Amino acid sequence: MDEGRVTLRVLLVDDQPLIRVGFRMVLENEPGFEVVGEADDGAEAVELAEALVPDVVVMDVRMPRMDGIAATERITRRLPEVHVLILTTFDLDEYAFSGLRAGASGFLLKNARPAELVHAIRTVAAGDAIVEPRVTRRMLDLFAAKLPGGAAAAPPAPPSPAERAERDPRLEVLTERELEVFAAIARGLSNAEISAALYLSESTVKTHVGHVLMKLGVRDRVHAVMLGYETGIVAPGRG
Repeated sequence: MDEGRVTLRVLLVDDQPLIRVGFRMVLENEPGFEVVGEADDGAEAVELAEALVPDVVVMDVRMPRMDGIAATERITRRLPEVHVLILTTFDLDEYAFSGLRAGASGFLLKNARPAELVHAIRTVAAGDAIVEPRVTRRMLDLFAAKLPGGAAAAPPAPPSPAERAERDPRLEVLTERELEVFAAIARGLSNAEISAALYLSESTVKTHVGHVLMKLGVRDRVHAVMLGYETGIVAPGRG
């Protein structure tokens, strides 16, 4: 390994040993990764996460004793510096949505190619989300009834972002420009798209995005989108 290379410490959690073995083989053959532990249920995952404090936990959902959703919630609450990547069978599985609500930074299909696994772990370790914003929006639309107020139909003439901000005290920390950027993030726009929409340079947008995430206390863009739905900045079915 090159001197100075950052090694990502990974905890593998799955009740199927063959899946853990397969993931371990992939990561051990990839520079910059170290599998620091394995768990076969959620309870053990929480214990090992607290003992080892890995950079990323690759977390299955359906497991004995404690499922991956409960384990994810406990890990991200107790260890906010640890990122969780949920393993799921289908890309719009309700479990994946529940995992994001519990604090995970994204989801990965169990049949993902090795390169996708490597990319996903690196992405969440960097503090970003592995779920594309537009995919997240489809998930939120599909499970909108689970969000506070999400089950109600969107009003014919929704209030502006500024008007909605006045109704939710969580958004009072944002400046007017940051509120515009937050609304754009919540609509699933990339930095380049926000740059074009708000006539800002991409470097300026990146700075605003960082400030928005920090002020709102959200882990990444996925959770910013979710907060956008909860606060009413965007409504299910609306772009």
